[in-house]
Amino acid sequence: MHDRFKYISIYRISVIVWMSIKFLLQIFWFKHTNRIWDKETKQKWERMLMKQAEEYRRNAIRLGGLLIKFGQFLSSRGDLLPQSFIRELEGLVDRVEPVPFKFSRQTIEEDWGGPIEEHFRHIDENPVASASIGEVFKAELHDGTPVAVKVQRYRVRDIFQMDFKALRIVFFILSTFTKYGKKADLPALYREVVAVITNELDFTMELSNGSHFKKRFKDFKDVYIPDYYSDLSTRRVLVMEWIEGAKITDLAFIHRHQINREHIAKVLFDLCVEQFLFAGMFHSDPHPGNLMLKPDGTVVVIDFGMVGEVKQRDANSIRMMVQGFILDDYDRVIDALWEMDFLLSNADTEKVKKMIKQTTDMYLDGEIDKLDAHLMNDILEDLQDFIKEQPIQLPADYAFLGRATSIIVGVLTSVYPQVDLVEWGRPVIKKWMTGESSSFSLYKDIAKDTAKPLMSLPRALIEYLEDGDKEREWKTENHQQRLFHQFYLFYSWISFLLLIGGTGGLLYIINTGGSQFLVLAWIAVSLGFLGLFVTGIKHFRMIKNIRQ
Repeated sequence: MHDRFKYISIYRISVIVWMSIKFLLQIFWFKHTNRIWDKETKQKWERMLMKQAEEYRRNAIRLGGLLIKFGQFLSSRGDLLPQSFIRELEGLVDRVEPVPFKFSRQTIEEDWGGPIEEHFRHIDENPVASASIGEVFKAELHDGTPVAVKVQRYRVRDIFQMDFKALRIVFFILSTFTKYGKKADLPALYREVVAVITNELDFTMELSNGSHFKKRFKDFKDVYIPDYYSDLSTRRVLVMEWIEGAKITDLAFIHRHQINREHIAKVLFDLCVEQFLFAGMFHSDPHPGNLMLKPDGTVVVIDFGMVGEVKQRDANSIRMMVQGFILDDYDRVIDALWEMDFLLSNADTEKVKKMIKQTTDMYLDGEIDKLDAHLMNDILEDLQDFIKEQPIQLPADYAFLGRATSIIVGVLTSVYPQVDLVEWGRPVIKKWMTGESSSFSLYKDIAKDTAKPLMSLPRALIEYLEDGDKEREWKTENHQQRLFHQFYLFYSWISFLLLIGGTGGLLYIINTGGSQFLVLAWIAVSLGFLGLFVTGIKHFRMIKNIRQ
């Protein structure tokens, strides 16, 4: 029954929108009933978020489509969601029940304009992988060559178009009734989601990406990118070389073939550093399912549907930002963030600069002799928490870059737990920091920095002025105002629902001639109207006082 319903637009949109409204109401009610955030309250908050994430995951697996892909997208957005929610979404397996093979056959034959048998001697009707967008089958060409055939799922484009409409409604609710409308650039986020997923729906994009990566890493020793059959590939069908091997984290396979684990980790490290630090495209979904090992130890990279890009201008900005950290020049850091469009238009740059400095000093006070995977993950989580609290919204490419980095750190730890990221990264970072252009030489910047006036206000005095009593008093008052603002919005929303529900009940009773629930309907209408009237007046007076 649900399999039929999931192709009905009104059903999909209703499930997605209602789930979002339900989550928002739960959050509003929790914050209203829990004014003191002690340890017990935080634990209750985490449990509620985990239940919401579990419900999201269940609906995503049941409905497929955008819920799965958007869940993966959100798992990269530490600037938008809490860690407890993200951890649950990271466990969202991009695997759904396969559709009957007749639909995949129909898609292939429509795109090829003829029967499958014209090109394949045999095709296994049971998919080796089934994801939200496509299914992968093993087949043989007439000359006996094994190939992997990726076929777009039945009506997947229709499903995503329905879900895009639901997502637009959800974003409208978020921008109208929550603080995220002011903190985040939701229209830009919507465009990013649609653009990323629309590219994945066109397999010719994946074909082009795969060909690009094959050329880019052709000289990388012990790295292999499969060949693609462009003459058999279309917008909905992708044919590529079949690879015999195992996941890169399959330790039994590694032990059986006596492959050096440190060597595998170093190959993967070098491959990812080349993608993440230097301008060009990078694989934005490098989970173990997309990283394989051949019996001879060769690392194979597959599935280039999700890729990001580090532009040359942004690579230079990132370099300038890191130099700012090293030189203790946080104006340079802020300038780099502006250049990369990380800061929203309402950002208080002085406050952001101060927070960045405090966070950096916290880490620099300790000695990081060995940056292991656990410390790296702690730093990434702290960065996500910091970004979430500030007027910073990562462009999609850099959200994916952060997610890809986190995934790779986990893979490296699984393959070679003794990995020392500092030792391996030192020569690479040295080369990267000096830059390809002399204008970005770190040593020139250090020399320039020493020429700055030596006599200035002591740093302690500046920090004292910035952290004075007046600012703390203003922050407390501002925090209270925000709480009351959310309080009035919540009760206005409840009153509105009572008014609409009661009015609908009255109309139904009048049309049917019944009178059993007439009093309840009038009570709901009266309470809704009274609630809107009272909260509206109080909210208006509060805003007027703030402006005065």
